[in-house]
Amino acid sequence: MSTAVVETEEHTALRSAVAALGKRYGRDYMTTVVREGRHPDTLWAEAAKLGYLGVNLPEEYGGGGGGIAELSIVLEELGAAGCPLLMMVVSPAICGTVIARFGTDTQKAAWLPGLADGSLTMAFGITEPDAGSNSHRITTTARRDGDDWLLTGRKVFISGVDIADATLVVGRTEDARTGRLKPCLFIVPRDTPGFQRAQIDMELQAPEKQFELVLDDVRLPSEALVGDEDAGLLQLFAGLNPERVMTAAFAVGMGRYAVNRAVEYAKERTVWKTPVGAHQAVAHPLAQAHIELELARLMMQKAARLYDDGDDLGAGEAANMAKYAAAEACVKAVDQAVHTLGGNGLTREYGLASLITAARVARIAPVSREMILNFVSHQSLGLPKSY
Repeated sequence: MSTAVVETEEHTALRSAVAALGKRYGRDYMTTVVREGRHPDTLWAEAAKLGYLGVNLPEEYGGGGGGIAELSIVLEELGAAGCPLLMMVVSPAICGTVIARFGTDTQKAAWLPGLADGSLTMAFGITEPDAGSNSHRITTTARRDGDDWLLTGRKVFISGVDIADATLVVGRTEDARTGRLKPCLFIVPRDTPGFQRAQIDMELQAPEKQFELVLDDVRLPSEALVGDEDAGLLQLFAGLNPERVMTAAFAVGMGRYAVNRAVEYAKERTVWKTPVGAHQAVAHPLAQAHIELELARLMMQKAARLYDDGDDLGAGEAANMAKYAAAEACVKAVDQAVHTLGGNGLTREYGLASLITAARVARIAPVSREMILNFVSHQSLGLPKSY
């Protein structure tokens, strides 16, 4: 895929270098890791050593000094090679970005170098059983107790808590002036008393496991609060917009991998001495999938650029659109790839069947396509809300 029109030479070089790394590992590496119940530690460590995991973090803390545009390239290319690192969405993109923008000097010094070199990872806890990711309905609350905070609540579908050194938890505190609850972010180290986790049994085959969290009067020091107690949604969406961009990168990469596998097969598989890819019934759907992935990538690049330029409002709209477009394109690409291979598309040998479930994740998380349509309808089009 050519990216010369919209990407700099530096971006093109980064894309090429990461693609080479991904090719050395590939889909077989990732499926083996999942089958053996391990984590992709080797790939994570090599990506970190090459500076890819912290490419978006400040240089003074060991990062690459780039932005979400660069980090999304890394995830997309690893995904296109069949070995995406989901924790990139959470650790450097969400948590690293929030701490870099709003953390205290102490928090930055404690976490950013480790997040940049991959020696530390951080999970992100927002989703709740009765609220989803709706920050206005989150019931995890934080209250003052002297100089400390007491955090109580539940979270579900939190990725990678078992390997994360800490979790950036979204809670709500009471505004002393209005009595209303407002979102706040807290760093909760993994071994903090009262911080419990239980793995959720998932059909999804991925090295990153999902967990339910229970916070039972978890006592945190005052310095666990990230940023300003009164900043509210500003700080939260500083992490959620990169999450949407990175989810789009995850989906575009996965879709590219599926289409490439299908194209390889369609060129080689012959029926009556003709490659099946010569038939328009096979060729046209793959061409359409390619077009839709390219269009989704363009919106993803726009969203990343807006965010990196500091346009949070514009980035919010574009990031939601990018996530929606990429998820739809990915699901269609995977479905068509499997269909192109027929029965072979369901075998472990070709590595596509497991993507049927994985692709669906992009439609559901971190926000459903229906909620994105709600956002666009009333924020972009000015239509009245139905809720």
